[in-house]
Amino acid sequence: MTVRQLFGIDVPLIQAPMAGVQASALAIAASNAGALGSLPCALLSTDGIAQELAAIRSQTARPFNVNFFCHALPHADAAREDAWREALSPYYHEFGIDPAAIKPGPGRAPFDAASAAVLEQVKPAVVSFHFGLPSDELLARVRALGARIVGCATTVAEARWLEAKGVDAIIAQGLEAGGHRGIFATDDLTTQVGTLALVPQIVRAVRVPVIAAGGIADAQGVKAVLALGAVAAQVGTAFLLCPEATTSRIHRDALASEAALHTALTNVFTGRPARGIVNRVVREVGPISAKAPPFPLATAALAPLRAEAERRGSGDFSPLWSGQNASGCRKIPAAQLVRELTA
Repeated sequence: MTVRQLFGIDVPLIQAPMAGVQASALAIAASNAGALGSLPCALLSTDGIAQELAAIRSQTARPFNVNFFCHALPHADAAREDAWREALSPYYHEFGIDPAAIKPGPGRAPFDAASAAVLEQVKPAVVSFHFGLPSDELLARVRALGARIVGCATTVAEARWLEAKGVDAIIAQGLEAGGHRGIFATDDLTTQVGTLALVPQIVRAVRVPVIAAGGIADAQGVKAVLALGAVAAQVGTAFLLCPEATTSRIHRDALASEAALHTALTNVFTGRPARGIVNRVVREVGPISAKAPPFPLATAALAPLRAEAERRGSGDFSPLWSGQNASGCRKIPAAQLVRELTA
């Protein structure tokens, strides 16, 4: 199946959904350029999702992807939360922050019935999921829309599970990819492999189309994964300096510096492994901390440290998401980047 048959797009490229660093503008630009633009919904309320989808519908007639997380909501553990705040206590003292005044954050909501109801009003061409899939009931509601359903796999076992659940395509997310790992079948990070190793293994293991993600930053990278059997490449990090992205100034400066040469998988920002540029809190508390509460509960305790550090012009406590290959990051319009990636 060609990428045009699968998604109705002109070029074999998907703009990766990146919660926290983009909204509808980047998705619109990518879709209008012939790629598949993506809207991340993990940090949006139901009303926010509806507003962003309305903006996309008003500015493009092209197919686009709507992305959701599918994590199980964790139970709060007071002892673990106390241990986490104790680990961060030297920083609270440094910045003059009272940890007792820190309130739990809103977290990140998984796909639910309210989200499905919004999609039923808009009927997007593609709906993708991270951290597995929603319940069979919710998945059936999405399938009834006529949308292509895409899941993310970080191992062959995850890919086979997604295929058995009836997805239309699978994103093979290599270890190099920025942001949150899509891992869901295990907590063992030693199962994670690079894109060039993962893609051909998944292509051989499943019959549905495979999309490659992780470390792809230029046209040569896109060609390489297509040669390995992928029908398209999903690219995220390279779009972070585009004017349509909402990437902060601190984050942009880090991506454009030599700091971007050193990334790590870390759970200190959210409680779940995600790849970002190594900064002070990653070095001193992580990269992986057993004290961090489960996703997404780790975020609240770190939020005031991030806010105060950023107020002082520092990204020491900010999640500077980036893949291992930030060499494709440039300050050019997203449409131009799409053309160059698919030249």
